[in-house]
Parts: sequence; C-alpha cells; structure tokens
Amino acid sequence: MPPRNYPPDVSNLVIASAQHPYRGAYHGRARGRSPDYLGPGFLLDAGRGSDSTINTIPQDDPYVIDDVRIDEGRYEEPHRSTGFWDPRMQGIRKQVAYEWARMLLILVLYIMAILCMYWAVLFHVNKNMVNITVHVVDFDGQVAPYDYVTPLVGPAVTDVVEQMRSMQPTLGYTIVPPEHYNYDPIAVRQAVYDWHAWAAIIINPNATALLQEAVATGNASYNPIGAIQFIIQSARQETVHANYIVPQLQTIARNFAAQFGPSWTQSVMTNDSLSLDVLTRVPAAINPGVTPLTIDLRPFGPATATPAVTIGLIYLIIVAFFSFAFFLPIHMKFVMPGAHPPLHYWQLIIMRICATVTTYFFVSLIYSLVSLAYQIPFWPPPASQTEPAFNATAYGRGSFVVYWMVNFLGMNALGIACENVAQIVGQPWTAAWLIFWVITNVATSFNSIELAPGFFKWGYAWPLHHIVQASRQILFDLHSEIGLNLGVLFAWAALNLALFPVCCYFGRWKMDRQRRSAERNAESYAVYDAAAEGQKKHVPKEKGVLPPIRKRGFMRGW
Repeated sequence: MPPRNYPPDVSNLVIASAQHPYRGAYHGRARGRSPDYLGPGFLLDAGRGSDSTINTIPQDDPYVIDDVRIDEGRYEEPHRSTGFWDPRMQGIRKQVAYEWARMLLILVLYIMAILCMYWAVLFHVNKNMVNITVHVVDFDGQVAPYDYVTPLVGPAVTDVVEQMRSMQPTLGYTIVPPEHYNYDPIAVRQAVYDWHAWAAIIINPNATALLQEAVATGNASYNPIGAIQFIIQSARQETVHANYIVPQLQTIARNFAAQFGPSWTQSVMTNDSLSLDVLTRVPAAINPGVTPLTIDLRPFGPATATPAVTIGLIYLIIVAFFSFAFFLPIHMKFVMPGAHPPLHYWQLIIMRICATVTTYFFVSLIYSLVSLAYQIPFWPPPASQTEPAFNATAYGRGSFVVYWMVNFLGMNALGIACENVAQIVGQPWTAAWLIFWVITNVATSFNSIELAPGFFKWGYAWPLHHIVQASRQILFDLHSEIGLNLGVLFAWAALNLALFPVCCYFGRWKMDRQRRSAERNAESYAVYDAAAEGQKKHVPKEKGVLPPIRKRGFMRGW
C-alpha cells in the first residue's frame, strides 16, 4: 500500500503569542537574522491564510526563513468591499457621476435628434397633400356619338371638385382636358397605373346621354353605377390611399349626390314631356341618377403581404446588422496567434467579404421563404394594366426568385454599411448607428416622400426605399422601376465593398492604439513571435512609456 500523502507540517512557521510584543513572531531559524527583524508589520496567521503564492526561492537569499521569503509585500491583505459613502470612494463617485451625466446628455440629444426625423416626416402632411395628384377628366358629351348632348353630369362633378380644391387640406386635383388623353378613358387608367397620378376621376362620354335616355324610354336595365369612375391603385401605398385619397373621394361622392341628385330629380319631375308610367319603370334613373364607381387597379392584399413590404423589412436591417457581431469572433481566430501563425490581413479581408456575402445569400433566402410559407402568392401571372387584378405578380412563377434577389441585394446594401460603421465607431456607438440607420430608412420607405417635407428628398437614395418599391412591384404587378431599384442597391453594395478594406484597416489601427494606451502603465507589452509560430511574447519596458508601434506593413499579417 503506497504511503499516504499528508499535508506538510507548518506548525513551526507561526506561533501566535498574546504576550509577545510582536504578535505572530516567527520561532525558528533565520539565517543571520533575529526574530525581531520581522517587526510588527509581518504577520503570518495560519488561521486566516494568505492570497499570495509561494514561488521557488533561492536558498542563499538572506531574506528567506525556512524557505519562506519575508521581503516587503509578501503578505497581501485580501480585497474588502466598502460602503458607497466611504471617504475613499469620493474620487470615483465624482468620476462616475460626471461620466453618467455626460453619457445621459449625449443619449438624450441623440435620441431627440433621430426620433424627430421620424415624427418630422409626417409633420407637413396636410400642407403637402396637394402633391398627391388626382386627375379629373370630363369626357361627358365630348366624344362621338354623344357629342350632341348638353352635358349635365360632367359639369356637376367638376363643380364639386372645384369646391374641394378650395378646402384645406385637399389633394392635388387637376382638371385635365380630354384631348390630353386623346379622348380615351382607358388612357386615364393607364396614367394612374404608370404613376402619372395617384388617382383619377373619369366622367364617361355617355354619362348624361344614358341618363336622359333612361328616363325618356323607361329603360329598366339602366345602371346608375359607373357613369363616374374613381380610379385608384391602393397597392402603390395602402396607407396613403386609406388615409387621404379614399376619404376625399368619398366626400366628393357624397357632395355630388347631395347637389346633383335633388336638382336632377326636380328637373325630371317638372318635365311635362316625360310620362309618369315610364318614370316608374326606372326609379334608379331618377334617384340617385348617377353613382360613382371605385375601380382599384391593384388592390393591396393579402394581409400577410404587410410585413413583406413594411415592418418585416426592419428585421432585415437588424439581422444584417447583428450578423457582424455573430461572425466577427469566428473570423478573428485566423489572426489571433495560438498554435498557428496569423493569417495575412488582406486575405482575412477577402475571406470576410466572401463569408459575409454568402451569409446574406442564405439569410435572405430564409427571409423570403417566410413570406412564401404564409402563402403570399408568388405564382399568378401578370394582369392587364388597365383592369382590376387581385394577387397579380410581376413575373409569374419567377417572381419569388426576383424577390429573393432584391432582398439579397438589400442585405448587402444595408448590412455591409453596418459592418463598416461598426469597425469605425466601435462599441457602444454601434447601437446608436443602428437606431439612425433603422429610423432614417423606415421614415423614407414606409411613408410617402411626396407627403414629407422637402428635407427628406434624400430618402429617394436610401436603400430600404428601393427594396420596398421593388417588393411592391413584384408582389402586386405595379408599374415597374425595377431597373432603378436594383441599380441603386448595386451602387450601395459596391460602395460598401469598396470601403470595407479601408474600414477594416482603420479598425485594426484603432484597436492597436487602444491596446498601446492600455499598456502604458504596464511593465511589459505583448508581441507575437513569428519564429515561435505566433506565440505571445512579453517584452519588458518602463512604466508610463507607450510601447512601440507594431509595424506589420499594409499587406502583411496581424
């Protein structure tokens, strides 16, 4: 049976005696020194122990007693916490209070400035509603074979529109002569589809003729709906239509019915040439006579499309932003020497670019698949541009791939910009950048810039604006500006990639500078020895002196 290992006997190291003038004096061999040499400041209390470490000590050291070094600082008092109002905390209290107040002031001013941009985008909506153009085109009695009729319906509608123009706030109603559209009502629909106007009011050429014919002949098949058409396209911007366009068009319809209905009914009932028996067969031609019909060329729907073109794109920014924090520690293992030499920094940059773009490729696919999983229709074919079409897409079964590529380019435009800024400003300011990047993109993408103050015209160049526009065009078969949208996103991605190496080298220089500053008060600084496979080596220096700059060369390793 092997001998049992007992703890070493240290009883001869400490003898505590209440009567001894030097409590805790040592009883034992002291090479050339008396026990009083230890003095009252040296206390070895075996009961309390010590936090210090006993290293190998030369045997001929005169300050060693029984292999225990007793030079000054041998015993270290353990750290003890204290109260907040302890006098020794006075300096740190002032420092913390100052830094807290300064950071609070910075955050308050920054948040106020950034959040004001989101509120401000809607500040002049009532004033800028005139930028939402609505074309009013009166074809009544203007086109053969109905040009012989004295128009009644068309002038009544234009009178109501003129009254609306005098009210505030109001849309930008523009009375357009029918020759501008070559006397073709379908051309007006095409203009709305092509975004030459947000909406249009069309008075058909036969509006008055059919109404008068109905009361004269007793045409029971007369339908009062459709002589006036309100043409809209809600998928272009559903909030603008729901909040501003549709309510005003409904007001026009009510005012028209209130003014035209009684006057028309009175004129019919006082016309002695009209037979009462005939009139009883066409009550709809007497009241209301004419009712506007709203035609939505591209309705917004289904409801699950809302996150695909609005709130869901915020998550696209956030995911692109946080991928930097997730993957940077993995990439940096190539340049943190251990069992391997550091990788050339320029190769690390190339690898990071490839890895980032590949990451965005797959993450954008997953993001796009979420929309597909919730049955946003990506397969219906394109539809007629002048007829209502629900769930039409721009490219049929190829729409999903185009939608995915738009999100992929968008992540490159949004995400690499975040990586560049993060390497320049560092923590904790990257969070401030994220707030700025999200709010400025959202403010100019989810709201119509036509309703915003002129200051926000820069929003036309922001990446998320073009992601939203391209996504709407793909999902709802809207007027296509896909070339412009992809061009802007490509430009952002190219600019970000061009700046990426510069930001990487700046970030490395900044980190080196911070490390040198931290090593100022140290007695040594660390370098990586290339001859020793990149192992860390400590080089001595004087306290208070900055270590030398580690020169690696522009294209060399870490």
